[in-house]
Amino acid sequence: QVQLVESGGGLVQPGGSLRLSCAASGFTFSRYAMSWVRQAPGKDLEWVSTINNGGGSTTYGDSVKGRFASSRDNAKNTLYLQMNSLKPEDTAVYYCARGSDWTSSPYWGQGTQVTVSS
Repeated sequence: QVQLVESGGGLVQPGGSLRLSCAASGFTFSRYAMSWVRQAPGKDLEWVSTINNGGGSTTYGDSVKGRFASSRDNAKNTLYLQMNSLKPEDTAVYYCARGSDWTSSPYWGQGTQVTVSS
């Protein structure tokens, strides 16, 4: 069955960096675009990034553009999110989801907590 497992979250100081990973299994990873979505405490889900199936095209939400970078290794069935210049407002649970239309995707990971605080 389809499984998505995020890792790499943690506590980081403002201005710091983290790299999240999303290990995929149960489907042909290289055939699907993948998305990152986050949810801050008490707030709605917020789209972060989408990467196409080959990894050659990425798009980002305005709040993370220029600071975050999504990539993928199709040989390892793994999606990444490199997060730089982190701000307290980046504090959220980060999820990976299969597909570009994450709002309707039935396949999400369990999430990984990112906390940006001094």
